[in-house]
Amino acid sequence: MSDSIAFLGTGRLGAGFVEAALGRGDRVTVWNRTADKAQALAAFGAVVAATPAEAVRGATRVHLVLKDDDSVEQVIAECRAGLGADTIIVDHTTTLPARTAARAARLSAERVKYLHCPVFVGPAAAKLARGNILAAGPQALFERVKPALEKQAARVVYYGERPDLAAVIKLIGNAYLIGTGAVMADFMSIARSAGVSAEQAMSLFDFFDPAGIVKTRGVSMMKGDWTPSFELTMARKDVKLMIETAGDRPLAALPSLAARMDALIAAGHGGEDFAVLAIDAVR
Repeated sequence: MSDSIAFLGTGRLGAGFVEAALGRGDRVTVWNRTADKAQALAAFGAVVAATPAEAVRGATRVHLVLKDDDSVEQVIAECRAGLGADTIIVDHTTTLPARTAARAARLSAERVKYLHCPVFVGPAAAKLARGNILAAGPQALFERVKPALEKQAARVVYYGERPDLAAVIKLIGNAYLIGTGAVMADFMSIARSAGVSAEQAMSLFDFFDPAGIVKTRGVSMMKGDWTPSFELTMARKDVKLMIETAGDRPLAALPSLAARMDALIAAGHGGEDFAVLAIDAVR
């Protein structure tokens, strides 16, 4: 039997989820603040609603794929009139953990069923039911929606009843993704300034193992082990050379990294491994 569900927020990611759900045979009603984005999904079989309350009426699940906490609060308020007593709100929005926890507590007190389920899924992967869904909140609600979530993504991870934990994990993951992107942008700036092609720079990964590097340094950081393998003072010297080689090209990450290294060296950590960058995070 197909599900009757609603998607509120049909940008690129939300639209990908909707197309996949329709392909599985679900009955999907959609709403978006910019109506054209919702209307485009009618060609795939979605029912387009004029308001959030109209969209959720009769739905067993309501999926939110919105911009931020303010959008979530506003859309939940607007859809409340149409929510059924057993309807579960599945919120895929990346949100602030503190506001997520407060929202979950308030909605629980108001007998609204709410589960925070942020995702590591891109629009193309959403159409193919790939990627990862994180979930946190009441286990009873999770068990009810788990089978549907498992059709929506390749992997579903439940982090327990602490309502903001998936929000925290999502931000940590995005910090890694965005931070990695910033460093890659900087190494391409260094390469370009020195007359080296981006393709040549990327050839580093023929012999670098990013996952191994992250795991090795990450374990050292986690344990607070600053036994020197690559001393902070030497790493700082190399960062200076990187910045000088980049010249006038904008850098996304290295200047802030240099400032952090300078502060730690001034505090007496220059002879320790550069993993000591994490000292204030783990002490």
